[in-house]
Amino acid sequence: MTQKMFINLPISNVARTREFFGKLGYTFNEQFSNEQAICMPINEDAFVMMLQNDTFATFIDKTIIDAKKNVEVLVSLSLDSVEAVKEFSEKAFALGARNYKEPLDMGFMFSWGFEDLDGHIWEAFWMNPNHVQD
Repeated sequence: MTQKMFINLPISNVARTREFFGKLGYTFNEQFSNEQAICMPINEDAFVMMLQNDTFATFIDKTIIDAKKNVEVLVSLSLDSVEAVKEFSEKAFALGARNYKEPLDMGFMFSWGFEDLDGHIWEAFWMNPNHVQD
């Protein structure tokens, strides 16, 4: 069964978040974006919905955590090469993201990530396709 995936994240400022991820090279699906939310396609089947905290709160009955103090999710993105992972992370740092850890090189996999402007962790990684077993 093929399913589309929507990761929903609470954010404090739509305009600031749109600018940050736009400068990282992402585009937005305007059909599902407005002053309260942005829809960021990752690929044809995966999307990140980023919603203002008050809008996000209408979908849940729990307290929204402060992602700068607590972690609930790691958003991991596979990239095409070690260099692409480095470029992606370094660009995020230049745009104001926090470097929360040093790169991790495991030989068959390289990862490095950042904490976005709202404290969510985005982990970019490359995995050697020859290492993956079917």
